[in-house]
Amino acid sequence: MTTQKKLMTNWRWWMVVLLFIATTVNYMDRQVLSLTWKDFIAPEFHWNDNDYGTITAIFSIVYAICMLFAGKFVDWMGTKKGYLWAIGVWSAGACLHAACGWATMHIEGYASVKEMAAVEAGSAAALAIASISVWLFIAARCILALGEAGNFPAAIKTTAEYFPKKDRAFATSIFNAGASVGALVAPATIPLLAQFFKDKGIGGGWEMAFIIIGALGFIWMGLWVFMYDKPDKSRHVNAAELEYIQQDDATAAEDSAAADAPKASKQISFLKCFTFRQTWSFIVGKFFTDGVWWFYLFWAPAYFSDQFGYKSSSGMGMALIITLYAIVTVLSIFGGYLPKLFVEKKGMNPYNGRMLAMLIFAFFPLLALFAQPLGAHSAWWPAIIIGLAGAGHQAWSANLFSTIGDMFPKSAVATITGIGGMAGGVGSFLINKGAGALFTWSEKAGESFSFIGFEGKEGGYMIVFCICAVAYLTAWVIMKALVPKYRPVEA
Repeated sequence: MTTQKKLMTNWRWWMVVLLFIATTVNYMDRQVLSLTWKDFIAPEFHWNDNDYGTITAIFSIVYAICMLFAGKFVDWMGTKKGYLWAIGVWSAGACLHAACGWATMHIEGYASVKEMAAVEAGSAAALAIASISVWLFIAARCILALGEAGNFPAAIKTTAEYFPKKDRAFATSIFNAGASVGALVAPATIPLLAQFFKDKGIGGGWEMAFIIIGALGFIWMGLWVFMYDKPDKSRHVNAAELEYIQQDDATAAEDSAAADAPKASKQISFLKCFTFRQTWSFIVGKFFTDGVWWFYLFWAPAYFSDQFGYKSSSGMGMALIITLYAIVTVLSIFGGYLPKLFVEKKGMNPYNGRMLAMLIFAFFPLLALFAQPLGAHSAWWPAIIIGLAGAGHQAWSANLFSTIGDMFPKSAVATITGIGGMAGGVGSFLINKGAGALFTWSEKAGESFSFIGFEGKEGGYMIVFCICAVAYLTAWVIMKALVPKYRPVEA
């Protein structure tokens, strides 16, 4: 064994690097709108919070619907082709956002974007501009959602192919950190890109931000074509590494070689997946918690702009968002290591170790209850608190994804991931559309609306923070009730 470890290749970690980059690009593409709408796009198209909430909500529900089938698509197409299709479509969708302003201008018959922006706020013309532009952005977001739905099913399938069960949560936490790294890099680059091109007189600036960030996905496709193959076919994976990767299969074969061989290749039908309590456990985990992360992702820049006056393109605005996601990035990676510690040091089975770790991480989001109260003293407090809550989510998410590999055969991993992603998208739709409508209404209500001592829009934010705080513990209790003990699904 010592000799094998010395001679073992480590190609599986290069796969994790590719998955990390893809997830980083995925979240950067998703973040361009949230970092430009308030300060760059809304003035041109006369948007309010409800308009933005509608766009993000429809993106979420389309993403949810696509996730339902994306996993099955990846299982059917295979990891290599499935991932290429996914990132190609979402990169094209990201770039198409840049054409929305031009299309709105011509549909409404204006000579320039400046002419549209100069229209009197609240007038019929302004409402028409807002309506047309919102629908055009929704169309671009739907294409983005269609492609992005394939990212996690393909990434989780790759992890299941390249790692034994005991290492999957750690590997997943590394590539899943791309979500927070993308969210970290985005505020440091996207507002600056938009401002740079705006100052150069190239449109409103935000168009080039969509095009440049969207084009990164096409570069990744080239890397994937040349670097990915299944472990047993890859020229970069030697016998020692392949033996390490397939150790779970070897252990199962020792227990019952004759019986397990046909089961490994048998497919679970799409509808049959819904007959397992394990599937519903994953659905619950995603439904209650994905929307929380997406709320932080989509609304944090607007929150700091609304509540504290720091635009996303300002030094302070960028510093707050970067600090928030720096905390998420650094702390979330340890989330995948904790169950590994429970399994290797405490002798727990992978599922029990993961559930214990998830219970611990479920307490982190409770800190969100203090974001709004402490924000009265400094904007840094909400940034730090949301960062800690977000780190808890990413650690929770890495382990939640890994429960699929614990309980389902590899042939069903992408399908179950897609089903859970659908549930997460529905949860995100509800919280984003609800938040947009709530913020618009509470802002108009002003002092006549109060919640736990916070008036107007501040009260609206406090309501959403309360929902975010308790979502994880609620999900964990239901998941534990559905699957109290480790019970793998057999095809």
